[in-house]
Amino acid sequence: MKNILLLTDFSENSWNAIKYAISFFEKETCNFYLLHVNRLSNPIINDALYIANEEVIETVYSKPTKIKLREILKHIAVQCSPNKKHRFYTLSDYDFFIESIRKHVEEKKIDCIVMGTKGASGLKKIIVGSNTGHVITKVKCTTLAIPENAQFVKLEEIAFPTDFSLTYDIQILQPLSEILETYQSALRILHISKKKPHLNNNQNNNRELLHDYFSPLNHSFHYLTNNKVEDAIRCFLESRNINMICMVAKNLNYFQQILFHSKVEEISFHTEIPFLVLHEKI
Repeated sequence: MKNILLLTDFSENSWNAIKYAISFFEKETCNFYLLHVNRLSNPIINDALYIANEEVIETVYSKPTKIKLREILKHIAVQCSPNKKHRFYTLSDYDFFIESIRKHVEEKKIDCIVMGTKGASGLKKIIVGSNTGHVITKVKCTTLAIPENAQFVKLEEIAFPTDFSLTYDIQILQPLSEILETYQSALRILHISKKKPHLNNNQNNNRELLHDYFSPLNHSFHYLTNNKVEDAIRCFLESRNINMICMVAKNLNYFQQILFHSKVEEISFHTEIPFLVLHEKI
């Protein structure tokens, strides 16, 4: 049984992520935990909470949140096909955002966090919002980030960008291999370099490690040359039927080139294709 944490701020974006998660884990027996965090970012709120009694906290923060969470459960029952393998629970918290998520990940033994992500609007676009960026870099848990326009489809191909520079604990790749097996997807392992690809001994060893690990599954290696990693990925995705991008958070420098450039020209895959972020086990 899998334990899935669904983060919600009651927006359309987070509702879209919830629907995606229910479809994505359709074949799995799951406990879904719907979590909303009333963040304590305002000093006035902080002071108020220190002096408020439990009744005030319940009235001002907890009760309205619980009502909205129950409304989401009703939407799930009406709009999503019933699945006997799925159970839903609601959680509300008034705490600092990341600390709250870490607490629930540990207490509920969460296997995967699912959350929506929406960048800034306009011609120039921040790829992921700050909430998503903080979760996938600061919480040691596999995270599935669902862009605002993503719709669940059968996963034909999954892209796995890597520079082959790091050796992973093989267990870190388990969630990815499970997805490949469940959906009979093809894995496209993608290496991008600014000059003609030349792998050193360490990179070759790590490439062989990946090849051996995924040998029972449909996988292939691809090499592109481009000065900008995000441009190379865009071209690769446009030429194939990629339905998900998977990366390892440990490879942060490479990871940041794709997700955390402060401003890039708006690229459709950032608003349509989910990101699966793998973390090493704590």
